[in-house]
Amino acid sequence: MHTGEQYHTFMLTSRRDQTVRDRFQKMALNLLDEGEGVLDFGAGTGIDAKTYAANGHPTFVYEPSAAMRDYLAEHCRDEIARNAIVTVALPLNCKVQAVTANFAVLNHFADHASLFEELSRVVHQGGFVLASMLSPYYLGDARYGWWRKNLLNLVRTGRYAIPSESRIHRFTPRVVARAAAPYFRLERLYPRGVGLATDLYMFLLFRRI
Repeated sequence: MHTGEQYHTFMLTSRRDQTVRDRFQKMALNLLDEGEGVLDFGAGTGIDAKTYAANGHPTFVYEPSAAMRDYLAEHCRDEIARNAIVTVALPLNCKVQAVTANFAVLNHFADHASLFEELSRVVHQGGFVLASMLSPYYLGDARYGWWRKNLLNLVRTGRYAIPSESRIHRFTPRVVARAAAPYFRLERLYPRGVGLATDLYMFLLFRRI
């Protein structure tokens, strides 16, 4: 289990993760109009939240891990002091144009139907949810026995879980899109095709209907 500081340092020094983060932040910021609010769902230590706030977006952060929250409070202390970043105990405690969930936050959920129903009460009509999730097709994981053992589950159901302490789940985009309906529709998937096998993360953009 990482402490908040260990996680923060790792994420800022990992070149691969920084590339993913930069791409995710750019996509989120390009989708937002000036001054629109964001909920950073599973905000970690506040790295993304700090960027959103710096670009003029009122930012709410929801983070269930106490270790992450503690370090977030330190990392974003100036933004919190001037209410550019606001910590919420529950997602429903805010109303925003966008929800972002970076670095596999949604992979910790076994089922997304109730989550998207809840987020539908958070996101304005026409707003969006942007999530980066672990690709179930990523060939870099083929060296692991759990990946090979779950190929049949992936074909049959479009989902599987990895036996571990955190019980990470992998989903095909269509499974997540089905769970998001009828409140959200899948508007964009990146990458597509062979990219789903070569990239660890896939980005899913859901539009509030």
